[in-house]
Amino acid sequence: MTYENFLEEFLSKGLLRKQIPDLQSVQRLVLRAYKELRTAKANLEIDEGIAYTVAYLAMLHAARAFMLMRGFRPADGNQHRTVVEFISRLLGKEFAVITEQFDRMRRKQNIFT
Repeated sequence: MTYENFLEEFLSKGLLRKQIPDLQSVQRLVLRAYKELRTAKANLEIDEGIAYTVAYLAMLHAARAFMLMRGFRPADGNQHRTVVEFISRLLGKEFAVITEQFDRMRRKQNIFT
């Protein structure tokens, strides 16, 4: 499935909504992700589960920033899954290893929370 077909399908199913890109919101999400990465690193020796969860949130916020820059936001009850799927389709096969790891983190973080 191409990225364009993916967008058409997810928009028609109500999983994505169009959103006017807002650079201030993108910046806030990126700064939040950066802060979460620092927090995850600081907590790694104290509590690996918390560090993992916070690192996942950093990836999620960075991915949401990327989505917003492209003019979209998740709009369903499975927003985390939609974000991962969006990033995976947008980045394509070249980044498959990274996006598959992101999806594994998404599934695993439920165990920690």
